[in-house]
Amino acid sequence: MIKSHPSEAILYQYASGDLSASMTLVVGTHIDMCPICKRTVCEIEEDLCSKHLDSLVETICAPSKGAMSKTQCDQMLEAIFNSQAKPAAQREDLVSLEGRRFNLPTTLAHNAHRIGEWTHLVGKLWRAPVDLSDDGQTNLIYMEPGAQVPEHTHKGQEATLVIDGVFNDEHDAYYDGDFILLDADRKHTPRTATEDCLTLATLDAPLFFTSGISRLLNPFSSLFFR
Repeated sequence: MIKSHPSEAILYQYASGDLSASMTLVVGTHIDMCPICKRTVCEIEEDLCSKHLDSLVETICAPSKGAMSKTQCDQMLEAIFNSQAKPAAQREDLVSLEGRRFNLPTTLAHNAHRIGEWTHLVGKLWRAPVDLSDDGQTNLIYMEPGAQVPEHTHKGQEATLVIDGVFNDEHDAYYDGDFILLDADRKHTPRTATEDCLTLATLDAPLFFTSGISRLLNPFSSLFFR
């Protein structure tokens, strides 16, 4: 059962189209996996649609010079509602690594063409960049069993979504669909035990390593999850 969700404010921003491309991808993929947030977003979208549609109709059909007649307005709205959606682009539903195959949720599958090649980081960590052409750094991160990311905090925000598997930190255990949003107020040491884990993560600023020899990585932290 999913226990970590985006806030209602973030879901409202998602429905309004006000999130960055990277956060839209992470939140949208969570929504694919979470019936609770999917229902909440549907309710927000219905409310937004009702408000904006009423405003649009009043503006277009208002009695003024050059305005559409009520009949023309009704015909335009009917054409919009009856229009055929374009066929969905072909998608890739699977990614493979180290002998494992992972099913991708719908939103991520539609963006599979943006996923780059897998590269080995350190230890038992792998990364595949997701090119969204925005200011964030978005990656698929694969953690083999027994993997660990050195203790760190964040110069900005880090949003992480568990796609498949489980990882732990000092605060909790996170399973399929869990969404975790962290900032400079919290440090953690993500790790896996006997299971592996595939996550989708986005950063808007580099990590900051906080313990032991890993602090020597800080001059290069902007490259760690580029």
